[in-house]
Amino acid sequence: MQIQTQRKWNFAIAILGLVFAAAYAARADPLLTSWFTDNTGKYARIYTSTANRTAGISSTTWSTQSSPTYAGVHEINYSANWVYIRNSGLASFVMGPWGNPNLASNQGGNTPVYRFPRGAAGVTNFAATKTLTSMGAIGFLVDGVSLYNTSDGFSYSFSHSQDASPIAGIGNGDGVWNRDAFTNEYSSFDYAYNHPPPNGQYHSHVNPIATRYMVGDNVNYNSSSKTYAENIGNTNLQHSPIIGWLSDGLPLYGPYGYSDPIKPAGGVRRMIGGYILRDGSYGNTNLVTAHRRSLPVWAQAAQNRTTLTATQYGPDVSGTYPLGHYVEDWDYLGDLGFVQGVTNTVNGFTAFYDLNKYNARWCVTPEYPNGTWAYFDTIKADGSPTYPYFTGRWYFDSPTGGSTTVTVMKSDTPLSSFFKGATNLQEVLSAPVVDAGSDKVTLVWSALEGGTYQVNVSNNLTSWTTNATLTTTATNNSITKTEIGAANTNTVRFYRIARTGVANFDANGY
Repeated sequence: MQIQTQRKWNFAIAILGLVFAAAYAARADPLLTSWFTDNTGKYARIYTSTANRTAGISSTTWSTQSSPTYAGVHEINYSANWVYIRNSGLASFVMGPWGNPNLASNQGGNTPVYRFPRGAAGVTNFAATKTLTSMGAIGFLVDGVSLYNTSDGFSYSFSHSQDASPIAGIGNGDGVWNRDAFTNEYSSFDYAYNHPPPNGQYHSHVNPIATRYMVGDNVNYNSSSKTYAENIGNTNLQHSPIIGWLSDGLPLYGPYGYSDPIKPAGGVRRMIGGYILRDGSYGNTNLVTAHRRSLPVWAQAAQNRTTLTATQYGPDVSGTYPLGHYVEDWDYLGDLGFVQGVTNTVNGFTAFYDLNKYNARWCVTPEYPNGTWAYFDTIKADGSPTYPYFTGRWYFDSPTGGSTTVTVMKSDTPLSSFFKGATNLQEVLSAPVVDAGSDKVTLVWSALEGGTYQVNVSNNLTSWTTNATLTTTATNNSITKTEIGAANTNTVRFYRIARTGVANFDANGY
């Protein structure tokens, strides 16, 4: 029996003639090719409670998401100078639950388009004047989840002798001793190390371990406990993939890079960040004994103040305010006289670190064999996140990218389409599997969740009939259906699929 397949709306086409150089350039640009779009046909899902997570019961709708919506990046366009993404901001892994009252929701209306400057990566020149990262999205992970900086937006209030917080009712604080998001908000993170604020923008402050798992970056997943863990026992490390892009157009890699920044031959290891706690261990100020009476050098520059008055002092280190509670509890080794990239000794203390003040370095990578400036996600040897996580207080290059509008995107001509997913998904029907012994033919095709599909069959490519038993509605982004009684009674059999409808969904931003 011969089996052949067709797709009703997209027959195989032989493309002859010239292939435009622009198309080649687009395909070779990691800012286009690194986005994770495999699950564009899946609904976003959350666990609404710890009990549901334990039981593996996820939901496609919840109190702030009355209709299902599709996960992640669903459109990528580009011009000569920009790459534009459109996405829901919701991950394609199951999110939640969170230890705060907020719930993630479709961000298509809040950030309808986000753009990144092309050409920033792979060049040696960079912004001489640095720009401080702001609150809100400073970039996106490759699965469409937004990246946030190190702060949770609150700081110590000297006049109130306590931290400002979402529930303290004293404003945002003095802005001198700024709370570290990982330390102060960890209890609200889900197992992916992410959470949503009141506006529902699901985001990552630190090591996006679930995203890294999806793109194959040295992370294990336990399907029973629904937890992710660094594969710290791996002795055959591979260079991390690109896991995100910041608004300055530079890539964010996972924690692992080439030991030698200018050649792969030296092997792969975890990248070491340049920040240390202010505990005196490298000859720096020990805040335990000296108390929070001074800012580290980098923070002096960020806040444009070199000394503190008594009303700007922070609380003493204690169980309530442990070391690391504030981002100003960290020193940068370069400010202490240590040199990046080499083992060196200063005042009797020896240190080595790979990454500069901005958590970046110039290095070769699989995507940039001639070298690029790149950020790296910093973790400790045990896999736990460590400051400054994605980037230091500043962007390394100029953050000319950011949220924009569909109108601005469409006015950037000539504009080319690189990818369209979700309802624009181009389904693929795999080669059918024939089981003559049970007289079955099994069909598998990629699908749009909520889409209704019809399967037509033919023995001659002229007369087609609809096999009603194969008509189905997708409950995931893949469909498997079996035609019984087809394997032994047909010499030749053709199949074609057609999506005949789509269930209602939250189309905001699509």
